[in-house]
Amino acid sequence: MAAVDDLQFEEFGDVVTSLAANPDATTISIEDPGEIPKHQPGPSRGSGREEDDELLGNDDSDKTELLAGQKKSSPFWTFEYYQTFFDVDTYQVFDRIKGSLLPIPGKNFVRLYIRSNPDLYGPFWICATLVFAIAISGNLSNFLIHLGEKTYHYVPEFQKVSIAATVIYAYAWLVPLALWGFLLWRNSKVMNIVSYSFLEIVCVYGYSLFIYIPTAILWIIPQKAVRWILVMMALGISGSVLAMTFWPAVREDNRRIALATIVTIVLLHMLLSVGCLAYFFDAPEMDHLPITTVVPNQTVAVATSS
Repeated sequence: MAAVDDLQFEEFGDVVTSLAANPDATTISIEDPGEIPKHQPGPSRGSGREEDDELLGNDDSDKTELLAGQKKSSPFWTFEYYQTFFDVDTYQVFDRIKGSLLPIPGKNFVRLYIRSNPDLYGPFWICATLVFAIAISGNLSNFLIHLGEKTYHYVPEFQKVSIAATVIYAYAWLVPLALWGFLLWRNSKVMNIVSYSFLEIVCVYGYSLFIYIPTAILWIIPQKAVRWILVMMALGISGSVLAMTFWPAVREDNRRIALATIVTIVLLHMLLSVGCLAYFFDAPEMDHLPITTVVPNQTVAVATSS
């Protein structure tokens, strides 16, 4: 046991002198409350977790979700509530359009472009532009096909605008609504690590239709082979965006149900593109066929009777 005389306080002078005399001494640093402590490196995460975060984009999306939760939401009957759906700048819209045209394998389109600020501005104007592109291109294609025929008289088909608007907007809203309800129902049975809101699904479908705007303009070319090549290219790009976006939301489900869901999404997308091509561009023009009327020869009949 140590003697009482050994337990005594000492006055320390310069810290450097004390440490030089006793290098093994333990020191305690009392920091000023105003100082910011230096960042200590933490343990690195596992490679599997890093791959999941890279695939799902969790690095920034979690922060944006927390920030979005802190925003004050307005009642749905007010103008400010719907104004938030159109609160995007030109750079965000162009960036999302570029992401829909150049899908990146292994990257989630929603978490990479949409989740920080889902909007309806881009999908609304993309669908409106696509409606007029299909209707105008269909009329021009019909005009170029029959150009030079003496019996052909061009008549603008304005009903194609209303038909195209009904088809495009119904697809851009009803299919996401059905898909959103299906994903909610499956999430109640199987817990998936990825879930999407209705607004995010509408946003994905709206931006995925942008590729059909230049495709519809190029459909004016009166060559069926060129048209089918264009529609297959557009279908491959937009279909891959939809498949890579919604696969993480169903991959934890039953294998058959997950595959059937993705196949149904792609088939509905194919039905839209092929249907627009067949109806607005390849439909037979029965209204412009020459009309022949048979007039009975009354003169011959009178001559015979006499």
